[in-house]
Amino acid sequence: MLIMTDATIANRGILQTQRLPRKFLGRVQVIPRGGGFGLWLRLLFEMEFLRFIVPLLPFVLVPLYSREWAMPVMQAPLVMVIVVAWVELRVMRPTKAARERGVTLDEAARRLDTLTFRARAILRSLAARHKLTEGQLHLVIEQSELGRAPPLTLVSVQTDHPEPRLLKLDAADRATLGTLFDSAFGERDLLAVNHREHRYLRSITQEARAVSAHARLAAVLDKRKAAS
Repeated sequence: MLIMTDATIANRGILQTQRLPRKFLGRVQVIPRGGGFGLWLRLLFEMEFLRFIVPLLPFVLVPLYSREWAMPVMQAPLVMVIVVAWVELRVMRPTKAARERGVTLDEAARRLDTLTFRARAILRSLAARHKLTEGQLHLVIEQSELGRAPPLTLVSVQTDHPEPRLLKLDAADRATLGTLFDSAFGERDLLAVNHREHRYLRSITQEARAVSAHARLAAVLDKRKAAS
């Protein structure tokens, strides 16, 4: 899971938005600040250009080793298109039947209930910590639709007040967001639901004014405890 905020993203310009929810995958190139080798490799794998190179390699290598096949191969652009399309649609993405086998309807509903419950608890905590009393908070979870690669999940907290923007999250905020997934409900569990519904961006909302006084007091006490 990559949390989208100023502290974790090198190219901060992509965090600007004029409408909610802000979508990233397929629209901008995400450059994390730090992050492990696995995260960088997964983000590179998300680039269509790099994925197209692999199935097209035989069309480049064959002419180098066989003059006899050079002309037929280089004059077969339709075949190249078909190969790339087959890899993208049939190999990299699960078929409709596979998506439906991945999770039952009842289990999908249960997982979405879990996501909503956890997301709203996180939003209430963040609203209290940031002393937000107006507008809506959106916990936006975006996942890559590629099924043959490890899950890529981008998580951000967005608000419409006083204008559409992404919330700046400190280490404590990011730790709170880290409770969204665990061993009982992980990124792969959500991805199976998203594959079934063919929906890869989910936004859970929370009215800032609906956050209780108890939650706000708890946030103040937590900050004092952390500062002491």
